[in-house]
Amino acid sequence: MSQPLGVYVHWPYCARICPYCDFNVFKAAGRDQEAERLAGAIVADLEAQRALTGPRDLVSVFLGGGTPSLMDPAWAAAIVDAARRLWTPAADLEVTLEANPTDAEAGRFAAFAEAGVNRLSLGLQSLDDAALVFLGRNHDAAEGLRAAETAAKVFPRLSLDLIYARPGETPAVWAEELSRAIDLGAEHISPYQLTLEAGTAFQKAVRRGAWSPPDEETGAALFETTQDVLTAAGFEAYEVSNHARGPAARSRHNLVYWKGWDYVGVGPGAHGRLTLDGRRHATFAASRPGDYIEWPAVTPEPLSAEEAAEERLLSGLRIAEGVPFAELTALTLKRVDEFIAQGLLADDPERLRATPAGRLVLDHLTTQLIV
Repeated sequence: MSQPLGVYVHWPYCARICPYCDFNVFKAAGRDQEAERLAGAIVADLEAQRALTGPRDLVSVFLGGGTPSLMDPAWAAAIVDAARRLWTPAADLEVTLEANPTDAEAGRFAAFAEAGVNRLSLGLQSLDDAALVFLGRNHDAAEGLRAAETAAKVFPRLSLDLIYARPGETPAVWAEELSRAIDLGAEHISPYQLTLEAGTAFQKAVRRGAWSPPDEETGAALFETTQDVLTAAGFEAYEVSNHARGPAARSRHNLVYWKGWDYVGVGPGAHGRLTLDGRRHATFAASRPGDYIEWPAVTPEPLSAEEAAEERLLSGLRIAEGVPFAELTALTLKRVDEFIAQGLLADDPERLRATPAGRLVLDHLTTQLIV
């Protein structure tokens, strides 16, 4: 078997820009012709990057964004078919589509399944109408429920995204909402704690004093509630913000990132990581759709051994299995014994692993390990 490979496809268009989002996104209105050209440019980019990677075993294709469920399903089919043609697809190739639960998009789910999508990541974000308005979503809770029910019938695998730690949210309220999401029957749930990303509308609103996020103590209580409720329902926290009912339900594509495997990144603003001639390389695509369409080709940039090892640590500590020390030899790790004594790192001679307590303060932990 050749080295496993994932493919990430960034579709940058959204019907509405969410106030918490710092991704490379653009409003979809008036961009129909550009979008069709972009789909063709993505296929051309895949073909160009096949010349870089050589033959590989393809384990996942992830159509993310942005809102890739806005694209014509025929374009999705062409992109997925190109990836399958260019690399050797695994017998159980995972093909994920991110989708928003508006009724119009839910009605197109069958067409995306025919295009090769076998896993849907549905951006419910909340099951509360007031919370959805606050989050700037263009669907209500009833639409979200209908979309989840439709998706469960159409796709073999379903994942639900939720956002918690909203202003005024209590552990009891969050536990009830999370239980309602569990009842929808998805095998994978990704609850993300609301964060204030630089330059977003939410960050600006908080700076103006329009609202305040939960304090640190409440945030920790909400995180612990997440673990307790999902664990009791049979979900395993295999990553900080991802919970699955058994190994088969885990996101294979995200594991490509967290395990340090190679992935091709295509689409405006997409990043990739490729091992070429034994060395880790980064790729970066042009951010604006028009620029990407004109020149989708990427030039791999080699990473130093320290840069590659630091990326491996930052991504690998997010998952329960951690990172083998053998993959971190380029780094001088600090305070490991101290963090083991504090119960933040596991006492494991083979792997650097964060304990559940360590994962609660993972950003602080990783910073201290490598500074």
